[in-house]
Amino acid sequence: MFIAPDPGRARLRSGSRAVLGIAGAVAAVAAAGLPLPAVVVGGLAALLALFVVADPGPARQAVTTALTPVVAFPVLALAAWLHPYPGARDAAFLAVVFAGVYARRWGPRGHALGVFAFMMFFIAQFLRAGPGLLPELYGAVGLGLGCAALVRFGLWCYERAAAPAPAVSAPQPRGLRRPTTRQAFQAVLAGGIAVAVGQALSEDRWYWAVGTAWWIFVNTTSRGETLVRGFRRVLGTVTGIAAGLAVALPLHGAPAPTAGLVAVCVFGIFYTAPVSYSWMMFFVTVMAGLLYGLLGILHPGLLVLRLGETAVGALGAAVAVLMVLPVTTHAATDAWIRRALQAVHDFTGEAARHLAGGPGHDLARHVAELDVLLERVRAAVAPLVHPLSPLRRRKARARTVLALLDECARQVRGLAEVVADPHACHDERLTAACRRVEIAVRRLVPPGAAGDGAPASVMVSGSHPHADRALEHLRGLEAALSGLAAPLGAAPRPARPAGSV
Repeated sequence: MFIAPDPGRARLRSGSRAVLGIAGAVAAVAAAGLPLPAVVVGGLAALLALFVVADPGPARQAVTTALTPVVAFPVLALAAWLHPYPGARDAAFLAVVFAGVYARRWGPRGHALGVFAFMMFFIAQFLRAGPGLLPELYGAVGLGLGCAALVRFGLWCYERAAAPAPAVSAPQPRGLRRPTTRQAFQAVLAGGIAVAVGQALSEDRWYWAVGTAWWIFVNTTSRGETLVRGFRRVLGTVTGIAAGLAVALPLHGAPAPTAGLVAVCVFGIFYTAPVSYSWMMFFVTVMAGLLYGLLGILHPGLLVLRLGETAVGALGAAVAVLMVLPVTTHAATDAWIRRALQAVHDFTGEAARHLAGGPGHDLARHVAELDVLLERVRAAVAPLVHPLSPLRRRKARARTVLALLDECARQVRGLAEVVADPHACHDERLTAACRRVEIAVRRLVPPGAAGDGAPASVMVSGSHPHADRALEHLRGLEAALSGLAAPLGAAPRPARPAGSV
């Protein structure tokens, strides 16, 4: 959290805008004369809108935000009408879990709408809402979404000045092996365990266990990732409860200091989420304690119960990923590494075409795509490099792979700067170096996993400072790729002739 880079101060701006948007939502709901629980719901709706709506570009984000009431209002009504019927309510909750996870196959918009559907059912359990509360809840959610949209797309739309980050989805095999289908069944089993055991712990707060199980499945693809995420959620909850006992309990729900600390927690959630799940959960847990204090129901036993329900949800997720269509950490890691190498291959071909006189418009896109894929690689290998992992050999190998892939990314960024310079020299040595890099990639991935297009020839020779810098980056890239052969277990294969396809 303290040393992770923040390119373009994106995390700082995201956290600051979230505080502004949620504060506006809370003020608007309170000004409308709605009761305190509705004020909390309005703030949570704004938080969700700012946190989970992640389409590429403000225009798509605005459409997704506008669609959230279409999902939120019917789910709220369903939860409210089924509240007196526990069996039907639980079955409906699990159906919402399945649909919410399954919807992720439609990209960021499906993911965001699925989260909203789940959280609306969750909020109804939190408030024990019946049909009589629906007008207040609809008003609060509408005002919260409206204020979030006003801040995000009107007052502070910093995304307009930045190129949208490339969307990278997991490989999509068909049938039950498709990630969204597999995870939907896993989440339902985890949710079922959470409902059953969570209600045994508490008839009033059982939904905490379901919420834990749900959020553990977000942005995970393998059983190892899911298990590590569950551990980090429990760790963040434990530390958050300790802080809650020290901070939230003594306040006794005092409005002004509670509001100030909630704002700090909101900023912390948004600032740490991209780099540390444990720290994000710390801030979420402290914020939950503060909100319960504001509602007048906070006591030490409630915080201890939250820890127990969190452990139940994490256990349910662990059982589900081990029993239902499990995907090994090795399989998930291997797939993401191959895609990262494919991105290196694509970038090198584009750089060679640009040096040959082509436009090279996609250089920046390829660099951004590689950065996103490396984040997915880091998430996939997290179980292997975790401090508690007993597999020392695999841990060392995974760290070597990460270091070499980071070196690849560093050389790619440097090469992109040189090649994009209008004074970059067209040198035939660069084409040969680009070709060697492409061959090095092919030695690491199966035939056909990377494109086979040969870069265009460059017929200008001679020495130039830009050419020398480009060659230095290409040689560094080739060395890093060669170093990956041993930890990836790639068997050397004879290289193809330079002109073959």
